[in-house]
Amino acid sequence: MKIRTYASGDRPAIIALWQACALTRPWNDPARDIDRKLALDDDLFLVGESQAMDQSSPESVIATAMVGYDGHRGWVNYLAVAPSSQGRGYGRAMMEAAEALLLQRGCPKLNLQVRTGNEPVLAFYKALGYGVDDAISLGKRLMDDN
Repeated sequence: MKIRTYASGDRPAIIALWQACALTRPWNDPARDIDRKLALDDDLFLVGESQAMDQSSPESVIATAMVGYDGHRGWVNYLAVAPSSQGRGYGRAMMEAAEALLLQRGCPKLNLQVRTGNEPVLAFYKALGYGVDDAISLGKRLMDDN
């Protein structure tokens, strides 16, 4: 897998990947989320690309990580690996790339959120050295994407 930044033609493949990984929700328009990310720190939108063995086959998007840094904490959203490519270390590679980018910016800590009950993802992050913070995540919807 090759890790690179988002390119303009990636949008359909990324949205399909997020849908295949059950990351999309009715109240979040993935196309709008991509537009919002591209408006801020587009160089922190990572794409993992599988390069086909056959030179005539197109390359395909198999992973993503939407990384952010606000000067205090780093964040990772939309970490996704295609179901058919999971278990090969691609998620770990995407997180390592995200962490490296944040370290380059002087980021002292990376935060992420996992939906309640998503035990396989919690186990994945635990294996990477992440732990549960003594904090409660709060949210307030400011815009309706519907």
